[in-house]
Amino acid sequence: MTSRPLWQGRALALIGIVLVAFSLRSAVASLSPVIDHVADDFPVPPVVIGLIGAAPPVCFALFGLLTPLFERRFGLERVAVSAIALIAVGMLLRGLAGDSVALLAATAVVFAGVGSGNVLLPPLVKKYFPDRIGAMMTVYSTTLAVSTFLPPLVAVPVADSLGWRVSLGMWGLFAAIALVPWVALLLRERAAPTTVTAAPVEIDPTDGRHDLQDAVAVATGPITTAPANARTFARLWRLPLAWALALVFGTSSTMAYVSFAWLPTLLVDIGGVTPATAGFLLSVFGLIGLPCSLIVPILVVRYQATRPLFFVAVVGGLVGLGGFLVAPTAALALWVCIFGLTAIMFPLSLVLLSIRARTAESAVALSGFVQSIGYAIAAVFPLLVGLLHDSTGGWQVPLLVVAGVLVVSIPAGVVAGRRRTIEDEWERRYGSW
Repeated sequence: MTSRPLWQGRALALIGIVLVAFSLRSAVASLSPVIDHVADDFPVPPVVIGLIGAAPPVCFALFGLLTPLFERRFGLERVAVSAIALIAVGMLLRGLAGDSVALLAATAVVFAGVGSGNVLLPPLVKKYFPDRIGAMMTVYSTTLAVSTFLPPLVAVPVADSLGWRVSLGMWGLFAAIALVPWVALLLRERAAPTTVTAAPVEIDPTDGRHDLQDAVAVATGPITTAPANARTFARLWRLPLAWALALVFGTSSTMAYVSFAWLPTLLVDIGGVTPATAGFLLSVFGLIGLPCSLIVPILVVRYQATRPLFFVAVVGGLVGLGGFLVAPTAALALWVCIFGLTAIMFPLSLVLLSIRARTAESAVALSGFVQSIGYAIAAVFPLLVGLLHDSTGGWQVPLLVVAGVLVVSIPAGVVAGRRRTIEDEWERRYGSW
Protein backbone atom coordinates (compact mmCIF):
# COMPACT_ATOMS: atom_id res chain seq x y z
CA MET A 1 0.00 0.00 0.00
CA THR A 2 1.38 3.41 -1.00
CA SER A 3 1.75 5.67 2.00
CA ARG A 4 1.04 9.39 2.07
CA PRO A 5 1.83 12.08 4.64
CA LEU A 6 0.05 11.62 7.94
CA TRP A 7 -1.71 14.95 7.66
CA GLN A 8 -2.75 14.76 3.99
CA GLY A 9 -6.55 14.79 3.96
CA ARG A 10 -6.77 13.50 7.54
CA ALA A 11 -5.33 16.18 9.79
CA LEU A 12 -8.50 16.19 11.90
CA ALA A 13 -8.16 12.47 12.60
CA LEU A 14 -4.47 12.87 13.48
CA ILE A 15 -5.19 15.69 15.93
CA GLY A 16 -8.19 13.84 17.35
CA ILE A 17 -6.25 10.63 17.97
CA VAL A 18 -3.43 12.48 19.73
CA LEU A 19 -5.84 14.42 21.96
CA VAL A 20 -7.88 11.35 22.87
CA ALA A 21 -4.75 9.29 23.62
CA PHE A 22 -3.57 12.08 25.91
CA SER A 23 -6.88 12.07 27.79
CA LEU A 24 -6.91 8.29 28.30
CA ARG A 25 -3.89 8.25 30.60
CA SER A 26 -4.15 11.73 32.12
CA ALA A 27 -7.51 10.62 33.49
CA VAL A 28 -5.78 7.85 35.41
CA ALA A 29 -2.64 9.68 36.54
CA SER A 30 -3.99 13.07 37.63
CA LEU A 31 -5.93 12.20 40.80
CA SER A 32 -3.68 10.33 43.23
CA PRO A 33 -0.97 13.05 43.45
CA VAL A 34 -3.51 15.55 44.85
CA ILE A 35 -5.51 13.21 47.04
CA ASP A 36 -3.97 14.86 50.14
CA HIS A 37 -5.29 18.22 48.97
CA VAL A 38 -8.73 16.71 48.44
CA ALA A 39 -8.64 15.19 51.94
CA ASP A 40 -8.14 18.67 53.41
CA ASP A 41 -11.65 19.57 52.21
CA PHE A 42 -13.49 16.33 52.98
CA PRO A 43 -12.58 12.85 54.25
CA VAL A 44 -11.35 10.37 51.64
CA PRO A 45 -11.17 6.96 53.36
CA PRO A 46 -8.57 4.45 52.17
CA VAL A 47 -11.41 2.24 50.94
CA VAL A 48 -12.55 5.01 48.59
CA ILE A 49 -9.00 5.50 47.32
CA GLY A 50 -8.83 1.76 46.73
CA LEU A 51 -12.13 1.81 44.84
CA ILE A 52 -10.86 4.71 42.72
CA GLY A 53 -7.76 2.67 41.96
CA ALA A 54 -9.89 -0.33 41.07
CA ALA A 55 -12.21 1.67 38.79
CA PRO A 56 -9.94 1.69 35.70
CA PRO A 57 -9.54 -2.08 35.27
CA VAL A 58 -13.20 -2.71 36.13
CA CYS A 59 -14.39 -0.17 33.56
CA PHE A 60 -11.82 -1.34 31.01
CA ALA A 61 -13.10 -4.90 31.29
CA LEU A 62 -16.79 -3.94 31.26
CA PHE A 63 -16.73 -1.33 28.52
CA GLY A 64 -14.23 -3.33 26.51
CA LEU A 65 -17.05 -5.84 26.10
CA LEU A 66 -19.87 -3.32 25.57
CA THR A 67 -18.15 -0.88 23.22
CA PRO A 68 -18.01 -3.26 20.21
CA LEU A 69 -21.80 -3.64 20.46
CA PHE A 70 -22.27 0.12 20.51
CA GLU A 71 -19.81 0.56 17.65
CA ARG A 72 -21.67 -1.88 15.42
CA ARG A 73 -24.94 -0.09 16.13
CA PHE A 74 -23.86 3.54 15.94
CA GLY A 75 -20.49 3.64 14.15
CA LEU A 76 -16.95 4.46 15.23
CA GLU A 77 -17.15 8.25 15.20
CA ARG A 78 -20.44 8.46 17.10
CA VAL A 79 -19.26 6.16 19.86
CA ALA A 80 -15.90 7.96 19.98
CA VAL A 81 -17.65 11.30 20.49
CA SER A 82 -19.77 9.77 23.28
CA ALA A 83 -16.70 8.30 24.98
CA ILE A 84 -14.77 11.56 24.82
CA ALA A 85 -17.79 13.45 26.17
CA LEU A 86 -17.96 11.06 29.14
CA ILE A 87 -14.27 11.63 29.86
CA ALA A 88 -14.62 15.41 29.67
CA VAL A 89 -17.78 15.58 31.79
CA GLY A 90 -16.41 13.12 34.35
CA MET A 91 -13.15 15.03 34.77
CA LEU A 92 -14.99 18.33 35.21
CA LEU A 93 -17.38 16.75 37.72
CA ARG A 94 -14.41 15.33 39.61
CA GLY A 95 -13.19 18.89 40.14
CA LEU A 96 -16.61 19.84 41.53
CA ALA A 97 -17.01 16.87 43.91
CA GLY A 98 -18.25 17.77 47.37
CA ASP A 99 -17.60 14.46 49.09
CA SER A 100 -15.84 11.15 48.53
CA VAL A 101 -18.96 9.48 47.09
CA ALA A 102 -19.30 12.17 44.43
CA LEU A 103 -15.57 11.90 43.69
CA LEU A 104 -15.91 8.14 43.21
CA ALA A 105 -19.02 8.52 41.03
CA ALA A 106 -17.33 11.11 38.80
CA THR A 107 -14.29 8.86 38.50
CA ALA A 108 -16.54 5.99 37.36
CA VAL A 109 -17.95 8.25 34.62
CA VAL A 110 -14.39 9.15 33.54
CA PHE A 111 -13.30 5.55 33.27
CA ALA A 112 -16.44 4.48 31.44
CA GLY A 113 -15.29 6.83 28.70
CA VAL A 114 -11.67 5.75 28.99
CA GLY A 115 -12.65 2.08 28.76
CA SER A 116 -14.47 2.76 25.49
CA GLY A 117 -11.65 4.94 24.21
CA ASN A 118 -9.11 2.18 24.78
CA VAL A 119 -11.11 -0.04 22.45
CA LEU A 120 -11.90 2.59 19.83
CA LEU A 121 -8.51 4.16 19.17
CA PRO A 122 -6.83 1.21 17.39
CA PRO A 123 -9.67 0.78 14.86
CA LEU A 124 -9.79 4.55 14.34
CA VAL A 125 -6.09 4.41 13.49
CA LYS A 126 -6.75 1.51 11.15
CA LYS A 127 -9.63 3.33 9.44
CA TYR A 128 -7.95 6.68 8.85
CA PHE A 129 -4.30 5.59 8.55
CA PRO A 130 -4.27 2.12 6.94
CA ASP A 131 -1.04 3.01 5.11
CA ARG A 132 0.74 4.41 8.20
CA ILE A 133 -0.33 2.12 11.02
CA GLY A 134 3.19 1.69 12.40
CA ALA A 135 3.87 5.42 12.45
CA MET A 136 0.50 6.23 14.01
CA MET A 137 0.86 3.56 16.65
CA THR A 138 4.22 5.09 17.56
CA VAL A 139 2.52 8.49 17.87
CA TYR A 140 -0.27 6.88 19.91
CA SER A 141 2.12 4.99 22.19
CA THR A 142 4.32 8.04 22.75
CA THR A 143 1.31 10.20 23.59
CA LEU A 144 0.11 7.63 26.12
CA ALA A 145 3.52 7.65 27.79
CA VAL A 146 3.68 11.46 27.89
CA SER A 147 0.18 11.65 29.37
CA THR A 148 1.22 9.16 32.04
CA PHE A 149 4.17 11.13 33.42
CA LEU A 150 3.05 14.73 32.74
CA PRO A 151 -0.08 14.97 34.98
CA PRO A 152 1.68 13.88 38.20
CA LEU A 153 4.44 16.35 37.39
CA VAL A 154 2.15 19.39 37.30
CA ALA A 155 -0.83 18.28 39.42
CA VAL A 156 0.54 19.29 42.82
CA PRO A 157 2.06 22.65 41.80
CA VAL A 158 -1.28 23.60 40.22
CA ALA A 159 -3.16 22.37 43.29
CA ASP A 160 -0.86 24.40 45.56
CA SER A 161 -1.38 27.59 43.60
CA LEU A 162 -4.94 27.30 42.27
CA GLY A 163 -6.52 24.52 44.32
CA TRP A 164 -7.13 20.83 43.75
CA ARG A 165 -10.40 21.46 41.91
CA VAL A 166 -8.59 23.33 39.16
CA SER A 167 -5.83 20.71 39.16
CA LEU A 168 -8.37 17.94 38.51
CA GLY A 169 -10.82 19.81 36.32
CA MET A 170 -8.29 21.26 33.88
CA TRP A 171 -7.67 17.86 32.31
CA GLY A 172 -11.32 17.82 31.33
CA LEU A 173 -10.63 20.82 29.10
CA PHE A 174 -8.17 18.75 27.06
CA ALA A 175 -10.81 16.07 26.64
CA ALA A 176 -13.38 18.71 25.65
CA ILE A 177 -10.97 20.07 23.02
CA ALA A 178 -10.58 16.51 21.73
CA LEU A 179 -14.29 16.56 20.87
CA VAL A 180 -13.80 19.23 18.21
CA PRO A 181 -12.03 17.19 15.50
CA TRP A 182 -14.26 14.16 16.04
CA VAL A 183 -17.47 16.17 15.88
CA ALA A 184 -16.16 17.71 12.66
CA LEU A 185 -15.42 14.25 11.27
CA LEU A 186 -18.82 13.01 12.41
CA LEU A 187 -20.52 15.81 10.53
CA ARG A 188 -18.50 14.85 7.48
CA GLU A 189 -19.54 11.21 7.81
CA ARG A 190 -23.13 11.26 6.56
CA ALA A 191 -22.99 7.77 5.12
CA ALA A 192 -24.08 4.65 6.98
CA PRO A 193 -21.79 3.57 9.83
CA THR A 194 -18.88 1.41 8.78
CA THR A 195 -17.93 -1.59 10.85
CA VAL A 196 -14.21 -1.54 11.52
CA THR A 197 -12.23 -4.32 13.07
CA ALA A 198 -8.79 -3.77 14.46
CA ALA A 199 -7.37 -7.20 13.75
CA PRO A 200 -4.29 -8.18 15.71
CA VAL A 201 -1.03 -8.30 13.81
CA GLU A 202 -0.25 -11.89 12.86
CA ILE A 203 3.33 -12.96 13.48
CA ASP A 204 4.94 -16.30 12.98
CA PRO A 205 6.14 -17.20 16.49
CA THR A 206 9.10 -19.08 15.03
CA ASP A 207 10.23 -16.20 12.84
CA GLY A 208 12.50 -13.68 14.53
CA ARG A 209 12.36 -11.30 11.57
CA HIS A 210 9.59 -8.73 11.46
CA ASP A 211 9.06 -5.23 10.21
CA LEU A 212 9.88 -2.56 12.78
CA GLN A 213 6.63 -0.67 12.25
CA ASP A 214 4.57 -3.79 12.80
CA ALA A 215 6.53 -4.51 15.98
CA VAL A 216 5.78 -1.04 17.31
CA ALA A 217 2.13 -1.44 16.34
CA VAL A 218 1.90 -4.64 18.35
CA ALA A 219 3.08 -2.72 21.42
CA THR A 220 -0.22 -0.86 21.64
CA GLY A 221 -2.65 -3.69 20.84
CA PRO A 222 -4.33 -5.87 19.99
CA ILE A 223 -7.65 -4.55 21.18
CA THR A 224 -10.54 -5.71 19.06
CA THR A 225 -13.93 -4.42 18.07
CA ALA A 226 -15.38 -7.76 16.99
CA PRO A 227 -16.76 -10.51 19.22
CA ALA A 228 -14.45 -13.43 19.75
CA ASN A 229 -15.39 -16.79 18.24
CA ALA A 230 -17.38 -18.57 20.97
CA ARG A 231 -15.87 -22.01 20.33
CA THR A 232 -12.30 -20.72 20.39
CA PHE A 233 -13.00 -18.68 23.50
CA ALA A 234 -14.40 -21.72 25.29
CA ARG A 235 -11.31 -23.76 24.45
CA LEU A 236 -9.01 -21.19 26.04
CA TRP A 237 -10.32 -22.02 29.52
CA ARG A 238 -8.65 -25.43 29.16
CA LEU A 239 -5.24 -24.17 28.03
CA PRO A 240 -2.44 -23.41 30.54
CA LEU A 241 -0.85 -21.07 27.97
CA ALA A 242 -3.96 -18.87 27.86
CA TRP A 243 -4.11 -18.74 31.65
CA ALA A 244 -0.41 -17.92 31.82
CA LEU A 245 -0.85 -15.01 29.46
CA ALA A 246 -3.84 -13.78 31.48
CA LEU A 247 -1.82 -13.91 34.71
CA VAL A 248 1.10 -12.02 33.17
CA PHE A 249 -1.29 -9.35 31.86
CA GLY A 250 -3.06 -9.24 35.23
CA THR A 251 0.24 -8.81 37.05
CA SER A 252 1.21 -5.97 34.72
CA SER A 253 -2.10 -4.22 35.27
CA THR A 254 -1.94 -4.78 39.03
CA MET A 255 1.46 -3.09 39.28
CA ALA A 256 0.23 -0.13 37.22
CA TYR A 257 -3.07 0.52 38.97
CA VAL A 258 -1.81 -0.07 42.49
CA SER A 259 0.91 2.47 41.70
CA PHE A 260 -1.47 5.04 40.22
CA ALA A 261 -3.74 4.70 43.25
CA TRP A 262 -1.24 4.48 46.10
CA LEU A 263 2.33 5.33 45.12
CA PRO A 264 2.17 9.08 45.97
CA THR A 265 0.62 8.38 49.39
CA LEU A 266 3.12 5.59 49.99
CA LEU A 267 6.09 7.82 49.13
CA VAL A 268 4.88 10.60 51.39
CA ASP A 269 4.39 8.18 54.29
CA ILE A 270 7.54 6.08 54.05
CA GLY A 271 9.94 8.51 52.37
CA GLY A 272 8.98 11.70 54.13
CA VAL A 273 8.79 13.60 50.84
CA THR A 274 6.36 16.37 49.97
CA PRO A 275 3.26 15.66 47.85
CA ALA A 276 4.91 17.60 45.00
CA THR A 277 7.96 15.34 45.12
CA ALA A 278 5.74 12.26 45.33
CA GLY A 279 3.87 13.44 42.23
CA PHE A 280 7.17 13.97 40.43
CA LEU A 281 8.30 10.45 41.34
CA LEU A 282 5.00 9.03 40.06
CA SER A 283 5.69 10.81 36.78
CA VAL A 284 9.14 9.19 36.70
CA PHE A 285 7.47 5.82 37.24
CA GLY A 286 5.21 6.52 34.26
CA LEU A 287 8.05 7.80 32.09
CA ILE A 288 9.85 4.46 32.28
CA GLY A 289 7.00 2.96 30.28
CA LEU A 290 7.96 4.98 27.19
CA PRO A 291 11.21 3.22 26.24
CA CYS A 292 9.64 -0.09 27.27
CA SER A 293 6.80 0.38 24.77
CA LEU A 294 9.27 1.06 21.98
CA ILE A 295 11.97 -1.51 22.74
CA VAL A 296 10.20 -4.55 24.21
CA PRO A 297 8.19 -5.51 21.08
CA ILE A 298 11.32 -5.59 18.93
CA LEU A 299 13.23 -7.68 21.49
CA VAL A 300 10.37 -10.18 21.69
CA VAL A 301 9.61 -10.43 17.98
CA ARG A 302 13.16 -10.42 16.67
CA TYR A 303 15.10 -12.06 19.49
CA GLN A 304 12.50 -14.18 21.30
CA ALA A 305 13.43 -12.49 24.58
CA THR A 306 10.14 -13.13 26.40
CA ARG A 307 11.52 -14.89 29.47
CA PRO A 308 14.55 -12.63 30.03
CA LEU A 309 12.36 -9.53 29.78
CA PHE A 310 9.76 -11.00 32.10
CA PHE A 311 12.37 -11.83 34.74
CA VAL A 312 13.92 -8.36 34.49
CA ALA A 313 10.47 -6.95 35.21
CA VAL A 314 9.85 -9.28 38.17
CA VAL A 315 13.30 -8.81 39.70
CA GLY A 316 13.07 -5.04 39.22
CA GLY A 317 9.68 -5.00 40.92
CA LEU A 318 10.89 -7.09 43.86
CA VAL A 319 14.06 -5.03 44.33
CA GLY A 320 12.07 -1.80 44.21
CA LEU A 321 9.54 -3.08 46.75
CA GLY A 322 12.39 -4.34 48.94
CA GLY A 323 13.93 -0.89 48.85
CA PHE A 324 10.64 0.66 49.94
CA LEU A 325 10.51 -1.76 52.87
CA VAL A 326 14.14 -1.72 54.02
CA ALA A 327 15.65 1.65 53.13
CA PRO A 328 13.01 4.04 51.78
CA THR A 329 14.75 7.25 52.78
CA ALA A 330 18.18 6.17 51.51
CA ALA A 331 17.43 6.12 47.79
CA LEU A 332 13.72 6.64 47.25
CA ALA A 333 14.04 7.82 43.64
CA LEU A 334 16.20 4.81 42.80
CA TRP A 335 13.64 2.39 44.20
CA VAL A 336 10.89 4.08 42.18
CA CYS A 337 12.95 3.73 38.99
CA ILE A 338 13.76 0.09 39.64
CA PHE A 339 10.16 -0.70 40.53
CA GLY A 340 9.20 1.05 37.29
CA LEU A 341 10.80 -1.81 35.36
CA THR A 342 7.53 -3.68 35.94
CA ALA A 343 6.31 -1.55 33.01
CA ILE A 344 8.11 -4.06 30.77
CA MET A 345 5.22 -6.47 31.32
CA PHE A 346 2.62 -4.33 29.57
CA PRO A 347 4.05 -4.26 26.02
CA LEU A 348 5.35 -7.78 26.60
CA SER A 349 1.83 -9.02 27.33
CA LEU A 350 0.37 -7.29 24.30
CA VAL A 351 2.99 -8.67 21.93
CA LEU A 352 2.30 -12.16 23.21
CA LEU A 353 -1.40 -11.77 22.42
CA SER A 354 -0.43 -11.65 18.76
CA ILE A 355 2.41 -14.12 18.50
CA ARG A 356 0.78 -16.82 20.63
CA ALA A 357 -2.02 -17.29 18.08
CA ARG A 358 -1.84 -18.50 14.48
CA THR A 359 -4.76 -16.57 13.04
CA ALA A 360 -6.50 -13.27 13.54
CA GLU A 361 -9.66 -15.06 14.71
CA SER A 362 -7.91 -16.97 17.47
CA ALA A 363 -5.94 -13.87 18.45
CA VAL A 364 -9.24 -12.01 18.89
CA ALA A 365 -10.47 -14.73 21.24
CA LEU A 366 -7.15 -14.82 23.10
CA SER A 367 -7.17 -11.03 23.49
CA GLY A 368 -10.68 -11.03 24.94
CA PHE A 369 -9.90 -13.90 27.31
CA VAL A 370 -6.61 -12.43 28.57
CA GLN A 371 -7.84 -8.86 28.99
CA SER A 372 -11.08 -9.85 30.74
CA ILE A 373 -9.31 -12.02 33.30
CA GLY A 374 -6.30 -9.73 33.60
CA TYR A 375 -8.35 -6.64 34.35
CA ALA A 376 -10.52 -8.60 36.78
CA ILE A 377 -7.36 -9.54 38.69
CA ALA A 378 -6.07 -5.97 38.61
CA ALA A 379 -9.37 -4.60 39.96
CA VAL A 380 -8.90 -6.46 43.25
CA PHE A 381 -5.56 -5.14 44.42
CA PRO A 382 -5.93 -1.34 44.64
CA LEU A 383 -8.88 -1.91 46.96
CA LEU A 384 -7.08 -4.70 48.86
CA VAL A 385 -4.00 -2.54 49.37
CA GLY A 386 -6.21 0.22 50.78
CA LEU A 387 -7.97 -2.14 53.16
CA LEU A 388 -4.67 -3.63 54.36
CA HIS A 389 -3.14 -0.21 54.86
CA ASP A 390 -6.20 0.94 56.79
CA SER A 391 -6.32 -2.14 59.01
CA THR A 392 -2.58 -2.38 59.75
CA GLY A 393 -1.78 1.32 59.87
CA GLY A 394 1.36 0.80 57.80
CA TRP A 395 2.73 -0.21 54.43
CA GLN A 396 4.67 -3.38 55.22
CA VAL A 397 1.81 -5.82 54.69
CA PRO A 398 0.47 -4.14 51.52
CA LEU A 399 3.96 -4.08 49.98
CA LEU A 400 4.49 -7.75 50.82
CA VAL A 401 1.18 -8.58 49.14
CA VAL A 402 2.23 -6.73 45.98
CA ALA A 403 5.56 -8.56 46.07
CA GLY A 404 3.62 -11.81 46.43
CA VAL A 405 1.75 -11.06 43.20
CA LEU A 406 5.07 -10.79 41.37
CA VAL A 407 6.37 -14.04 42.87
CA VAL A 408 3.17 -15.94 42.07
CA SER A 409 3.37 -14.76 38.45
CA ILE A 410 6.77 -16.38 37.86
CA PRO A 411 5.44 -19.81 36.71
CA ALA A 412 3.04 -17.98 34.38
CA GLY A 413 5.96 -16.08 32.86
CA VAL A 414 7.81 -19.32 32.26
CA VAL A 415 4.83 -20.89 30.49
CA ALA A 416 4.13 -17.73 28.48
CA GLY A 417 7.71 -17.82 27.23
CA ARG A 418 7.23 -21.14 25.45
CA ARG A 419 7.47 -20.64 21.69
CA ARG A 420 4.14 -22.16 20.80
CA THR A 421 0.67 -20.96 19.93
CA ILE A 422 -2.63 -21.73 21.59
CA GLU A 423 -3.43 -23.90 18.56
CA ASP A 424 -0.20 -25.84 19.10
CA GLU A 425 -1.03 -26.42 22.73
CA TRP A 426 -4.58 -27.54 21.97
CA GLU A 427 -3.36 -30.00 19.34
CA ARG A 428 -0.74 -31.43 21.72
CA ARG A 429 -3.41 -32.05 24.33
CA TYR A 430 -6.68 -32.69 22.50
CA GLY A 431 -5.99 -33.28 18.83
CA SER A 432 -7.07 -31.22 15.84
CA TRP A 433 -7.84 -27.54 16.48
